[in-house]
Amino acid sequence: MIRDTSTVTLHFSLSLENGDVVDSTFDKAPATFTYGDGSLLPTIEKRLLGLMVGTKDTFILAQEEAFGAKNPQNIQRFKPSDFSEEKLEEGMMFSFADAAGGELPGVVKSISDEVVEIDFNHPLSGHQLAFKVEIIDVK
Repeated sequence: MIRDTSTVTLHFSLSLENGDVVDSTFDKAPATFTYGDGSLLPTIEKRLLGLMVGTKDTFILAQEEAFGAKNPQNIQRFKPSDFSEEKLEEGMMFSFADAAGGELPGVVKSISDEVVEIDFNHPLSGHQLAFKVEIIDVK
């Protein structure tokens, strides 16, 4: 049975509302993690607590339980000249340095002659997610 600090081996898939699979181990080797190590969202870990080897289940996570709602304040505007000589395209991902010197990914949302909008929201924010799981082993 899964409890705090258990080492868990499982297959999982993470899907959007429309059924598109974002990530899955069902077609490859299973994943192993230690409960509480931060590998999974806390809301997913809570739903795994108490499950036994052999359990198969699917959990639906509201956007608030997953990566939250899209925050309009996380869409920033830049001048096209801020992007040197690169050919910009919608959907491109850039890495920016945050105030603490860490890495902050952003996706080009729109481009005009005057403004480039970069979306710093998590790509899965604003989505309800389905987490399908099969527990393989618990130690």
